[in-house]
Amino acid sequence: MTSWLLLAEAGAQEGGLFDLDATLPLMAVQVVLLTFILNSLFFRPVGRVVEERESFITTSRADAKQKLAQVERLEADLKEQLKDARQQSQKLIQEAEQEMDRLYREAMAMATADANASREQARREIDAERDQAVTKLNASADQLGALIVSRLLATS
Repeated sequence: MTSWLLLAEAGAQEGGLFDLDATLPLMAVQVVLLTFILNSLFFRPVGRVVEERESFITTSRADAKQKLAQVERLEADLKEQLKDARQQSQKLIQEAEQEMDRLYREAMAMATADANASREQARREIDAERDQAVTKLNASADQLGALIVSRLLATS
């Protein structure tokens, strides 16, 4: 039996780096079959998932850019509204201050007019009382003068 093995071994020639026999096409078929199987079972589903994620990321980025632009517009609108509100409030404050100043001046004018009217009334009353007092004094002086004259004339 060992002779058969030696004979089979002696009949096979070694070709060097590559032996071209039936194993080369068999290996080529195995590589093609393995590539097809791996492609259909592994690479296509993974590729599909990668493409789905890529499209999801792309749409998410586009949505995020849109939302960011919308937020920036809203922020600009809100800043403009805040600016307008501040201007309106400043205007209202200024109008209120002017109204208060006008009311103060009117109140002061009315108070001054009332004070002047009261002073004028008091002056008139004092003048009237003084005139009455002067009149009474003159009448009393006349009576006294007449009494003095009558007594002097009666004694002389």
